[in-house]
Parts: sequence; structure tokens; C-alpha cells
Amino acid sequence: MTERLSRVSRKIATSGTVLTLLAVAASGCGSSGGGSTSSTSAAPASASSLAPVHGAYSPSIDAANFGSVIDNRYWPLKPGTGYHYKGVRGTTPQSDDEIVTHQTKQILGIPCTVVRDTVSEHGTPVERTFDYYAQDKQGNVWYMGERSLEKQHGRMVVASDSWLSGVKGGQPGIIMPGNPQPGDKYRQEYYPPGQALDEAHVVSTNGNVKVPYGSYKHVLVTSEFSPLEPQTEQKYYVPGLGEAAERVVKGHHEEFQLVGFTR
Repeated sequence: MTERLSRVSRKIATSGTVLTLLAVAASGCGSSGGGSTSSTSAAPASASSLAPVHGAYSPSIDAANFGSVIDNRYWPLKPGTGYHYKGVRGTTPQSDDEIVTHQTKQILGIPCTVVRDTVSEHGTPVERTFDYYAQDKQGNVWYMGERSLEKQHGRMVVASDSWLSGVKGGQPGIIMPGNPQPGDKYRQEYYPPGQALDEAHVVSTNGNVKVPYGSYKHVLVTSEFSPLEPQTEQKYYVPGLGEAAERVVKGHHEEFQLVGFTR
């Protein structure tokens, strides 16, 4: 679900839909999720230096520095697991099912985990995206590309913001740092032709969130936006679990919460 709101935002900004202001504060109490232990030993480099938001962008990617497992404590992607969300876009209820598949896709010489993300309205898919992720040996999870499909005239068609690292100017970004620290700012993706230029800012590593699936403390809170769009999203990541909620806090009305997790 990490990139779903960003894709929606790009469509809304392009179509000229009138945006309204939404401010949502997450609160709650309870125990935090159990953190997973990363198999990496090297100290993670700063996401701000690896995927800078300013200046010419050309991240250094060495296939030998990547593994086949994604076990980042805030964004663990174990094949076969599924995240199930419910929410609303404007006034329309939606569900979002994100499945970590057993498939991989070779990008820049790196075997990337394929995550299938399906957004539905009234039980019918309206968007389906295949996102490609890979984790370096310092624990940073890189976003390597996406194949995004959206429903038009009754059938799914490839969206203009689909992209791959190394193709037509597409460059990878960091979707989750190995060691996120408050104040970190980093680029999540870079594909100017499709206006995919999302950036993130770490707000806190000690937040709280309450969703239907549970209440958690010590939550990572990020603020995510694109310089091309007049809106901001906040996302909440639970150690050992993954993303629990995301909300547009400046812009149109949209929010999603975790309602189920399957193994």
C-alpha cells in the first residue's frame, strides 16, 4: 500500500480535481509489535545521502550489495504474507489488498520481490499494481519500479506512471531506510516522464497508532509528498509488522487502516 496513495494523488492532481483540507491525528495505546532482527551487520548509511532530494539524482547501485531477503523491521516483506486495508477515497469506500508474492523480477541485476497491490470498490478491482522492492546489505529497502494498471472503460490499462529503474530515465529510491532517524529526507522514486517524484521525511520513531488490527506504540511516522502536488500524506509503520495506516493530511479526503494480516 505504500505507493497506492501516491498514484492516486498524481491522477487527482492531473485531472484538476478540487482538493480540500483534511487533518487527521492518530492516537492510541497498547503494546508495540515485536521487532524482527535484521540479518545485516554493517551500519546503515543515511537515506538522505543515498537518495538525496536535492541536486542531480543518480544513486549508486551495486547488485553485489543486495540480498534476496527483505527483513527491514518497519517494512518486512515475507513471501506469502498479505496486508488487508479498508478506507475511503473522497466519499467512496475502498479496500486494498497487498500480497507479497513468491515471484521476483530482475532489475539492474538485482532479484526484486514482487508485491501485488489491488484496490477495489464494492468488491471490484479498480487498480492493480505490481511493485518491485529490494533490500541492500545495510537494511535499506529500495523501490525499483512498478507496473501500475487502472480501470478505464471497463478494462485495466497500463498507467503512465509505470516505471522501471534503468529504463527511460527511471531511477530507484528508498522506500524504507535501514535506520530511519527523525529529520531524514530521502527520495522514494524518480521518473520525471511519468511525474513519479515522491519524497519522504521521517517525523518520528516513537509515534502511536490505533487501527482495527491493533493499537501500537513506538511507531515510525513519515510524511510523504511530491514536489508536483499540493498535498501531504502521513504513514505509520509498526516494528515487526509493517504499514498500519496512511492518511492524507493536506489535500483531498483519503485514509486507510490495517484490518487484517495473513501469513
